[in-house]
Amino acid sequence: MSQDALSLAVIALVLVAGAVVALVAWRVGRSRRDFGSDAERASYTILHSAAQAGRYLRGGLDPDGAAKAAGHLRSMLGAPALALTDESRLIAWDGAGSAHQSTVMALAQQTLAAGRTRVVDDAELDCAAAGCTERDCPVRGAVVAPVRAANRVIGTVVAFSPSPGAGAGLVRATGEVADWVATQAELAELDRSRTLLMEAEVRALRAQISPHFIYNSLNAIASYILTDPARARELVVEFADFTRYSFRRHGDFTTLAEELKSIDRYLLLERARFGERLQVSLRIAPEVLGTVVPFLSLQPLVENAVRHGLEARECVGHISITAEDSPNEAIVRIEDDGAGMDPERLREVLAGHAGGVHVGLRNVDARLRQVYGDDHGLVVETAPGEGTLITLRIPKSQPQHDVRPPLD
Repeated sequence: MSQDALSLAVIALVLVAGAVVALVAWRVGRSRRDFGSDAERASYTILHSAAQAGRYLRGGLDPDGAAKAAGHLRSMLGAPALALTDESRLIAWDGAGSAHQSTVMALAQQTLAAGRTRVVDDAELDCAAAGCTERDCPVRGAVVAPVRAANRVIGTVVAFSPSPGAGAGLVRATGEVADWVATQAELAELDRSRTLLMEAEVRALRAQISPHFIYNSLNAIASYILTDPARARELVVEFADFTRYSFRRHGDFTTLAEELKSIDRYLLLERARFGERLQVSLRIAPEVLGTVVPFLSLQPLVENAVRHGLEARECVGHISITAEDSPNEAIVRIEDDGAGMDPERLREVLAGHAGGVHVGLRNVDARLRQVYGDDHGLVVETAPGEGTLITLRIPKSQPQHDVRPPLD
């Protein structure tokens, strides 16, 4: 190759290299503009880690969730290792120096007892005593911060440091992370309390069904034993199916189809008692039959219509049940032409100031508000002598609610 050709090749290579460098610089610059400043990227990373950890702490300080959350918490603190404890045991470890797990509860005891953050130096984290054989072990100091919920220390966050003791920044940051973990634990406890409350309210509904409806149904069945044995046997089967559904032990949610099937059994038994005095009409859109509804959310309203709307009357009473489809909700209406109620009295009932009267109405309203929010409470239109119209609006999309399989 001639000298001139070689020179041209070198110049070409220099130009190509320059173009590559310029392209890389442009991409890096664009990347920085897309993701913001270093501080913004750091904030995003921390917020992302907090969101991920929060998913796993929804159940509180349980070992499975804590084990999955520990890595995200350690990332937030930039620590070489992190441990989580409850009141009596180590529930999660993430990072280096795993031999030190054996000493975590000894480190946590003072904080669990006194409820104060403390700094642990390298003497207390003696590698030989912990059985750690790592050369240049990164676990040289630690911060132990209390996780306090409802004025009680329920656990600790232990953040380890690569240097003896711990800096003021790590101490403050570990305290903040411990407070955040405490908030997640309190939210989990609130969810558990809400679940227990809903279960208690369902038990209250069952208690309401038990003395009143069962007594009347058995009397109605007994009246047919001699005069119409086949009818009596049919009613016994319906009664068994209704009570089996109403007193099932598991499942906070069911489908609208299952709830309507239970209502049909209930009304069949009530018609055995009232005869032609009880007239019922149903208009149900097929599209809403699979909608998830809280267990025993419709039957108490129908029973309310029978007991308080029609039972005291001598004339024929009508109950209408409709379920309509809308883009986002199933709209269910239960209407009777019975005695109705004074609106002020209704407000007392829904506020829980009416003692044991209309407990089903108040109970269903409270559960709907707990599950779907205040915008989805019962809408009740009534007046003395004008009957009662009750409207429920049930969201059709409820992926977080499990439905118990229907009874055979």
